[in-house]
Amino acid sequence: MEPFPLELPADTVQRVASELRCHPTDERVALHLDEEDKLRHFKEYFHIPKMQDLPSVDLSLVNKDENAIYFSGSSLGLQPKMVKTYLNEELEKWAKMGVYGHEIGKRPWITGDETIIGLMNDIVGANEKEIALMNALTVNLHLLLLSFFKPTPKRYKILLEAKAFPSDHYAIESQLQLHGLDIEKSMRIIQPREGEETLRLEDILEVIEKEGDAIAVILFCGIHFYTGQLFNIPAITKAGQAKGCFVGFDLAHAVGNVELHLHDWGVDFACWCSYKYLNSGAGGLGGAFVHEKHTHTIKPALVGWFGHELSTRFKMDNKLQLIPGANGFRISNPPILLVCPLHASLEIFKKATMKALRRKSILLTGYLEYMIKHYYGKDKEGTKKPVVSIITPSNIEDRGCQLTLTFSVPIKYALLELEKRGVVCDKRGKNGLRVAPVPLYNSFHDVYKFISLLSSALDSAERKYSNVI
Repeated sequence: MEPFPLELPADTVQRVASELRCHPTDERVALHLDEEDKLRHFKEYFHIPKMQDLPSVDLSLVNKDENAIYFSGSSLGLQPKMVKTYLNEELEKWAKMGVYGHEIGKRPWITGDETIIGLMNDIVGANEKEIALMNALTVNLHLLLLSFFKPTPKRYKILLEAKAFPSDHYAIESQLQLHGLDIEKSMRIIQPREGEETLRLEDILEVIEKEGDAIAVILFCGIHFYTGQLFNIPAITKAGQAKGCFVGFDLAHAVGNVELHLHDWGVDFACWCSYKYLNSGAGGLGGAFVHEKHTHTIKPALVGWFGHELSTRFKMDNKLQLIPGANGFRISNPPILLVCPLHASLEIFKKATMKALRRKSILLTGYLEYMIKHYYGKDKEGTKKPVVSIITPSNIEDRGCQLTLTFSVPIKYALLELEKRGVVCDKRGKNGLRVAPVPLYNSFHDVYKFISLLSSALDSAERKYSNVI
């Protein structure tokens, strides 16, 4: 994994407060951190929802013309302003020249996906021949598992984390059923220790060491959708491969959130969606990675016309010339209207760089953590204030930008009050609130305002719903 800053976020906050001669929770700290933020201008590349346009806002509580506090990039990223321009370019091309658009323009429709693959290289840490932009995440996961999961009587299990995202869980179940395997015996799920929310790396490695000879594929998420835990991808990959397992990752919540080095880490395969931190819009174009070491040994189980080499594709002789590596897994032509939003977003990432974004993200989320612990930490037990616990790991190397919060009071009422005040985050499970300050378009002052609005929301919830809390 990459080295992290020497100064921890809490130390930075306290140092800045000392320099400003104010308390670390003072608004001046947030404003100063924003002034020092070299990435602050990137929020201008995005449409940020206004208070007045959100469906649940109470306009008597907000300034309708202010930006909402949007902390839901873990569900859906905001729209880059260039999306409309790029979509209009393709719509105009279609309107004016019809079929000729397949070969003309900066995004010829036949190679539209290939024109932007180079922008993904640094985001996932791979070379272009290892990446394919296609389909949606779960479709790609199925295609990859069809090739990588080849069970034998002795090696037939798939290892995954507890409470994996439902689509991953269902995909694994159906792959096991496809091979006529018993799900309970073949689906090996690692649970956290009793009383803990997240998995310990040593427990994962122990299971791999003890049971690896029976495991065909290890499939983990990069970052757990609920807890926000960032798994140690290189350590899991190394341990799994040492036991003869293929190791793959669902990077839905990791891509565009943390630095990835899939090639250097030797990951066998991976897939991701692009509508969360990659800001490509709902149902955006997914991606897949197949390490170059498998270029000539792993082939797609299902093939289509767009997995055929472009140079001979239009001979139409029905003699497959499969593209080696990831692009051979493509089945159909790229959906150009989905390529456009992803193109607009990836250009922003190219300018900002993942390294700089991750550096800001560590401090931004660390500032959020500091403020929550100050106002709502466990030392507040016994007072009238509700306790807010952070179930996401506290170590910066074990998380991305998301913090998952749980509350000592039912969260649904507080969430209603937050929404009235123009805060956008999302509830997961019975009492979990996912809060994700995204470094591309969120500021330190957003975090400061969130804490203030959270206090107001909790107070209001207690007053209004005290009879049911």
